[in-house]
Amino acid sequence: MNFKHKITIAIMSMLSFSNLDAQQKLNPLIEKKIDDLMSKMTLEEKVGQMNQYNGFWDVTGPAPVGGSAEQKYENIKKGLVGSMLTVRGVKEVLAVQKIAVEQTRLGIPLIIGFDVIHGYKTLSPIPMAEAASWDLDAIEKSAQVAASEAAASGINWTFGPMMDISRDARWGRVMEGSGEDPFLGSKVAVARVKGFQGDNTFSSPLRIAATAKHFAAYGFVEAGLEYHSSEIGKNTLYNQVLPPFEAAVGAGLRSVMTSFNTVNGIPASGDAELLRGILKDKWSFSGFVVSDWASIREMIPWGYSENDAAAAKSAVEAGTDMDMEGGIYLPQLINLVKDGKVKESFIDDACRRILRVKYELGLFDNPYKFLNEKRELEQIGSKANHDAVLDMAKKSIVLLKNEKSLLPLKKSGQKILLLGSLAESKNSPLGSWRIAAENNSAVSVLEGMRAYKGNNLQYVKGLDLTTKEPSFLTEVDYNLNDKSGFEEAKKAAKDADVVVMVLGEHAFSSGEARSRTDLDLPGLQQEFLEEIYKINPNIVLVLNNGRPLTINWASKNIPAIVEAWHLGTQSGNAIAQVLYGDYNPSGKLPMTFPRNVGQIPIYYNHYSTGRPVDKDNNVFWSHYSDSEKTPLYPFGYGLSYTTFQYSDLKINKNSFKKGEKVEVSITLKNTGKYEGKEVVQCYIHDAFASVARPVKELKAFELVNLKPVETKVVQFTLTDKELGFYNNNGDFIVEPGKFKIMVGGNSVDLLSTEFNLVE
Repeated sequence: MNFKHKITIAIMSMLSFSNLDAQQKLNPLIEKKIDDLMSKMTLEEKVGQMNQYNGFWDVTGPAPVGGSAEQKYENIKKGLVGSMLTVRGVKEVLAVQKIAVEQTRLGIPLIIGFDVIHGYKTLSPIPMAEAASWDLDAIEKSAQVAASEAAASGINWTFGPMMDISRDARWGRVMEGSGEDPFLGSKVAVARVKGFQGDNTFSSPLRIAATAKHFAAYGFVEAGLEYHSSEIGKNTLYNQVLPPFEAAVGAGLRSVMTSFNTVNGIPASGDAELLRGILKDKWSFSGFVVSDWASIREMIPWGYSENDAAAAKSAVEAGTDMDMEGGIYLPQLINLVKDGKVKESFIDDACRRILRVKYELGLFDNPYKFLNEKRELEQIGSKANHDAVLDMAKKSIVLLKNEKSLLPLKKSGQKILLLGSLAESKNSPLGSWRIAAENNSAVSVLEGMRAYKGNNLQYVKGLDLTTKEPSFLTEVDYNLNDKSGFEEAKKAAKDADVVVMVLGEHAFSSGEARSRTDLDLPGLQQEFLEEIYKINPNIVLVLNNGRPLTINWASKNIPAIVEAWHLGTQSGNAIAQVLYGDYNPSGKLPMTFPRNVGQIPIYYNHYSTGRPVDKDNNVFWSHYSDSEKTPLYPFGYGLSYTTFQYSDLKINKNSFKKGEKVEVSITLKNTGKYEGKEVVQCYIHDAFASVARPVKELKAFELVNLKPVETKVVQFTLTDKELGFYNNNGDFIVEPGKFKIMVGGNSVDLLSTEFNLVE
């Protein structure tokens, strides 16, 4: 059927499937308490709730004297501060909370925020790595562990999870997200919100409010350049960028953070269409919106706001409720309201939202609910937490290649050489965004492998990755000159049965402000790898990195490649258990690995173009003249020590009416020698639509464990929710026509069948 003649079945945004889930119901008892409190508040105190300060003095020491620090301190005492961030530890938080509760006129407690990105002190893998597990229960547990340690330290609000979909590995913050796919990203977003917030009652003092960031389209910054602009169409916005945020709102999310970028020329902190039109109105989001660090003030250098007053006016009217360390709202909004330039109703709405979350957290019932030194000692670094992050780390590892069955390593009778300074590092494996963790607190790969006492293991550094240890605030200075360790490493490689080389990028090469134009192995690592290969080709390459890298040469030449990311506190133990076969890797890539930077942005759910193949045997088709257009490793890809066979793909019938369930089944068999887990992935393609649809879209997946020779029939149910999409007006529509169903172990190697959807 030609799409021009289709009858479109439209479901308006307010009635779309996910929006039905996203209606956040209000508690009338809390709303009455907010009414009573706000009736007593002055305009200044309401604006004060919208003001957030970074920790600016030693709160357990004397009060600051002089300058802006003294003024900030006095503002807390006057009830002109609603929140503080980066104040942590029970003693410190207790001291500042006592000022807010016991020394202000109304005693309104502070909400205490912190960047709990992949753990507090006991660190899980970076979020990108966790997404590679495709294990939603483990991801939820990881967020729960992070919440428990943060809450025990007096924190009750995290600036996470990050839900930015991104197709550009040059952007350093891909390490904070879940990759390129909105369906997987939505599932992971919900798991993390549940892990942080629990059942959303906050009855436990070990659960904290979560924040969806960055709203919106930060992952689409031009050229992968941090703090840059995003120019995207409505199709991409509604179908790629927004779904994880909408899913999180439906899960009860309590706060949203704006992003640093502009979206089609509008700074996100001043974008009324995003914040009021979509988030607060269409999705009925009842929590509050916080700016990113000084992003309201940054609307001035963007050229959007002329001065502080204009920035404050634009942001509050757009729907940004709290100013993070911008110093804009408190001095400006009071006068803007008094001068009649901003309606007080905007102030009331923002204040109400902030107070609502404080009531929900139980801070009015007990401002010191999260402040218990005994609980702090019990929770942080507990054995249970270490066990949980080790489990998460093992599940996050992706086996990219394993020729000659080089892995798993033998536990005895094999000479193993371990190379690379990353192998002994106890700092880089922690990953970026670990500001509460102790430096050098990770288990190194060397320590993890040495725990296997029966093996014949030799360690030679061979190469220092960096000239000095970098920090969160400094650039990484890679070693570009010192090859003095090469010869010792080459000599040792001659006698080894297997060489394990731990290479990649330092943790502080990814994360915020870590954009890169070259995604090859940095420094001298590629040369080091090739030199060792000349001596002994039996190499297991273990990658430590926060983003997809371009490893063309390694993919062609190195027989075994393990994507081990930055795995957190238990990194070395997790990697060793996988290398020695005590854990069979099951991870799958959440983001495409390009052949070269010139392919970026590269992603699996692209469009076919009008000339997808070379049907006329000439140059006029969609391709590169100097490179294949296919990825090096596709989305969803990952091997196991065993093998799996897919067969017998079926659907329950060939024609369905709108609203009917499409039942899909496939037979999966473990055809190898090891017990293992496989992520079975189900994709669809809407063949002809009123808006061109991607060549494939992930719509379901299941993690299946099978013993050798064991077979299981895996079933998926697809509904209108999976078959529909958003049009350019933001309306969710389901259109009749031909659909392709594809099922397999990654986004390329798939079995397929078709059905028709009729009205």
